[in-house]
Amino acid sequence: MIPLTIAQLARAVRGQAVLADGDSSETVVSGTVDTDSRLIARGDIFVAKPGEETDGHLFVGAAAEAGASVAIVEHPVEGAALTQIVVPSAVDALADLARTVVEQVREGGALRAVGITGSNGKTTTKNLLARILEGEGETVSPKASFNNEVGAPLTMLRVTDDTKYLVSEFGASAPGEIARLAGLVEPDIGIVLMVGMAHAGGFGGIEATFMAKSELVRSIRPGGLAVLNADDARVAAMAKIAAERGVDVLWFGRGPDAQVRADDVVVTASGTSFQVTAGGVSAPLKLRVLGEHHVMNALAAIAAATALGVSLADCIARLETVEIAERWRMQPLGSDRVRIINDAYNASPDSMAAALRTLAQITGPDERTVAVLGAMSELGEHAEEEHDRVGLLAVRLGIKRIVVVGQDARRMYLEAVAQGSWDAEAVFFATADEAFEYLKGELRDGDRVLVKSSNSAGLRFLGDRLGESFS
Repeated sequence: MIPLTIAQLARAVRGQAVLADGDSSETVVSGTVDTDSRLIARGDIFVAKPGEETDGHLFVGAAAEAGASVAIVEHPVEGAALTQIVVPSAVDALADLARTVVEQVREGGALRAVGITGSNGKTTTKNLLARILEGEGETVSPKASFNNEVGAPLTMLRVTDDTKYLVSEFGASAPGEIARLAGLVEPDIGIVLMVGMAHAGGFGGIEATFMAKSELVRSIRPGGLAVLNADDARVAAMAKIAAERGVDVLWFGRGPDAQVRADDVVVTASGTSFQVTAGGVSAPLKLRVLGEHHVMNALAAIAAATALGVSLADCIARLETVEIAERWRMQPLGSDRVRIINDAYNASPDSMAAALRTLAQITGPDERTVAVLGAMSELGEHAEEEHDRVGLLAVRLGIKRIVVVGQDARRMYLEAVAQGSWDAEAVFFATADEAFEYLKGELRDGDRVLVKSSNSAGLRFLGDRLGESFS
């Protein structure tokens, strides 16, 4: 975090400072801000956030012992040898502090902020864009999927006076969350990837999801830029919102009208090749991240980067160094003998379909497709129908072995059986351990195995175990 006095910090979070011995209101603090006491080092700022499973106030003492200079708390903690700033809400204080820090850095330098949202692809696009921008100057972007009311502000608080680019990822499970987070930075550029069924249960349906994702476009500062998916009708409809705010639109997509476009797409087991056009210039790109669906994520990153002045040639050179989007996202494991694709960090109907299609595309005629599938979360009343659709798609794509894991995913298995995969082509296991024992004996040379589920299903660890077993 940028240097602030304790007085400035208290004003930023609308709190009251309780000074420790040796501190004054003019004492300067500038350490990293975190809600995890285990990550606190000397000079850092600990935010004691109450949680569902534990309370950060229980760890203020541990943070002090680790060398924290300040703790932001909702009530004073007795016996903790550090300055405490008492606030009504630790989460709100975190947001207020992030807003203040970003505003100060903007005033003193040339910081440009990019926000990313969409039902799928946010983390991959964030990583691709960050890889491009890091070659231009200091770039701050989220670790993993830091995109919620805690993770997004923590990312923003990593900016310094030397930061040139801030890339923020905005996720949400309810209306208003993206508006609140994006409002902390008022991005210069907002990227909307797609409007799909992810988190539809929380939003209340696809149209409510559209309204929630459009909150990012409404948060772009006047004179800024909306980077929109021309191939998604709901995202394209956000151009009207952009116009109302005095925000220009840059289109990306696979169609001929997109300003940043992909042509001649070829998908293989080692990546995806395509011809990319941006700013009237065309060049070939070989993306090593598996999956045709990542073409759109790469186009979105290129669109934002070129709008910030990066050449297409530099965009391509840097993207071609990316091997995986992130751990547990289309991550190749195993060996050439048995290839495991671990994509079980997140899942929605759209990403599940894209992953299954990728599995079918990259498997040769003498190889066998195996899909290990778990539940998709946060679909609400749409859950049964969407799990049925996945089972149907797996059969239609000719997946040779469909392994469904977990009671919440059982509908996939039942639908696959109903569609004709009843002679051991589809199997069901209640637990990941049972599925692992089956797969250890079932997998053979030439198999290409997809492991796909929402994070809550825990199949990412099954994917890791399979990767190690067949490495």
